[in-house]
Amino acid sequence: MAATTQSATAGAVTPARGRLSGLDGIRGLAALFVVLHHGWLMSYPGYPANTGPVWTGWLIYGHLAVVVFIVLSGFSLAVAPARNGWELGSLRRFAFRRAWRILPPYWPALIYSLIVAWTLVPQPHTGPPTAKSVVIYGLLLQDVTDAPSPNGAFWSIAIEAQLYFVLPLMLLVIRRVNAFVMLAAVAVPVLAIGLLTPHSSLVGMLMRFTPQFAVGFALGVVAAGVLSSTSRRRTWPWHWLALAAALPVLAVIVLKGSVWTITHYFWIDLAISPAVALLLAAVATARPAPLVRFLDTRPVRSLGSFSYSLYLTHSPVIVVTHELIVAPHIPRGVTAFLVTLAIGVPLALLVARLFAAIFELPFTRNKSWPALHTAIRARLVPAKA
Repeated sequence: MAATTQSATAGAVTPARGRLSGLDGIRGLAALFVVLHHGWLMSYPGYPANTGPVWTGWLIYGHLAVVVFIVLSGFSLAVAPARNGWELGSLRRFAFRRAWRILPPYWPALIYSLIVAWTLVPQPHTGPPTAKSVVIYGLLLQDVTDAPSPNGAFWSIAIEAQLYFVLPLMLLVIRRVNAFVMLAAVAVPVLAIGLLTPHSSLVGMLMRFTPQFAVGFALGVVAAGVLSSTSRRRTWPWHWLALAAALPVLAVIVLKGSVWTITHYFWIDLAISPAVALLLAAVATARPAPLVRFLDTRPVRSLGSFSYSLYLTHSPVIVVTHELIVAPHIPRGVTAFLVTLAIGVPLALLVARLFAAIFELPFTRNKSWPALHTAIRARLVPAKA
């Protein structure tokens, strides 16, 4: 998985080009997991204690899906540079493409979330959004300062956007030195923050930025190096290495329980991120084949195609479903959980797919204003016979 700065080495292979099968599927399943997690939260009180039945206990850990998103983001953004000597290209072009990808769906989702919170029901454990909420969330500063949240899923969007600013520096270090130095340069300060936080309130303030995600993002970048590595390295058993890395973390989660795990997410996130990065390296090299085939099935791939919209829009849907439809008639518990999912999940998927058709997919398919304008015009103006 280690990256190399050499453009040609003995045993090197031409990196695979085109779409990497399975990555969209991972993204889609992670987004669906977050939807189920929020349905669980609405149905069982006492978080971070697991007050639901054992068979639903895994749904309390929706936070871990964000780890997957962050590592996958680093991986996906590093694919092209890894195939091109770790060159990012124009910083201006990179910034435009990231803004083009993130903001057109995000800002409409913010407006939609504000309308739902003001007219139907606000998000749990927070008051109705304020003018400060509009400014803070509109500028993606929700991890910098507090404001009533219009959408419980928005907290991670600011973190990911901020990581985009450090990607060029990460790639520069890989290009000038190597991937391990880059990873150490990110991990050492983050580990220092984690170790010093119990002893310093000033250092502890940095925890609001969830610095552990910077390590996960960097691991994703490093994992992309498998695409330009030697043929021998590409055939390593990455999937078994991923399983070996994940099992100790999963064992700790099971043994320690939800309260300990959730209050120690900083360390859990750091511990599970290598397993996610190894899994991405495995999927990128088409292994294990049954998993890659499943991830690349049409339904799962389709889910991944609008996973960002699903992540952005599902929380208000789940909250409205539970608070206005389920809760007035069914007390919290298994029945409320099942009914919330039965109504909320299909509705969330429908809303997300329609939302994506307007605010996400046109921007992923058309990479500039002229291209988007041409595509819209082609749809609105019938072609002449």
